[in-house]
Amino acid sequence: MGELKPVRVLIIGSGPAGYTAAIYAARAGLSPVLIAGLQPGGQLTTTTMVENFPGFPGGVDGNELMDLMRRQAEHVGTAIVSDLVISVDLSKRPFLVRCDGGDSWLAETLVIATGAQARWLGIPSEEAYKGAGVSACATCDGFFYKGKDVAVVGGGNSALEEAIYLTNFASHVTLIHRRDAFRGEKVMQERVLKHPKITVKWNRVVDEVLGNEGPPRSMTGLRLKDPGTGAVEDLAVAGLFVAIGHFPATEIVKGQLELDDEGYIVTAPDSTATAVPGVFAAGDVKDRHFRQAVTSAGMGCMAALEAERFLSSIAISGGVR
Repeated sequence: MGELKPVRVLIIGSGPAGYTAAIYAARAGLSPVLIAGLQPGGQLTTTTMVENFPGFPGGVDGNELMDLMRRQAEHVGTAIVSDLVISVDLSKRPFLVRCDGGDSWLAETLVIATGAQARWLGIPSEEAYKGAGVSACATCDGFFYKGKDVAVVGGGNSALEEAIYLTNFASHVTLIHRRDAFRGEKVMQERVLKHPKITVKWNRVVDEVLGNEGPPRSMTGLRLKDPGTGAVEDLAVAGLFVAIGHFPATEIVKGQLELDDEGYIVTAPDSTATAVPGVFAAGDVKDRHFRQAVTSAGMGCMAALEAERFLSSIAISGGVR
């Protein structure tokens, strides 16, 4: 039987949002505890080079950036726990949070920064070339493909936006869609179809990512398949951007917090506050639009400041729940 531990600010998640919330909460003297989860550092730990995070003119390895954030959070007084949250009870304060290791926490305030994960194609060769040609973020990695041919797979707004964005760098963009019509907004469809640097491959799926084993490992193309006829063709591209959606890690709060139609946590406008007083959501778990390390970090800062103000208001009002 594990312990039941009280804490003023409990942070679930160890990406940029979680670590930044921890830094600000610790500096405010709130003695935060951060539960790191299964993937300490979040999605950035799968990124070889981050070139758009302020303060690193030469870029920084994703693992190194997250390690620096972790060390800073610990340096200012955050207790980081290597465990996985399996349930939360938001019906009353303090909130009961149970972990896989057996310990439980009673949190006066809770910051949910569990992030989101890209949906992948699920083919073995895709996994082999992640970070070596295969990406799920054009904003993060598009710059590396300046003057090269690339491909985007998907048919919704995200895929259309990624394809248009990549024309700023790539010499040509091939958009691959398994159907014969896009799902995205009409205005976006028109922009894609009229763009001189974009070609659409209808009724095609990515059957295999092709490349050199290296070292260094590098992608050289794609094998496309017509799911109707079974016909196969090869496409020479240096990069593949998978844009078939993301799924937020909100399983533990389903039925307790308001979620939008894609499962992201709904917060008040210009705020990280959820509909449950004392519970805040920051980063990709609530952000379906930007999904950047720097915006996640900013929301982590907001969450910590709002948690501090919430605790101050409770103290002033005499501890009314």
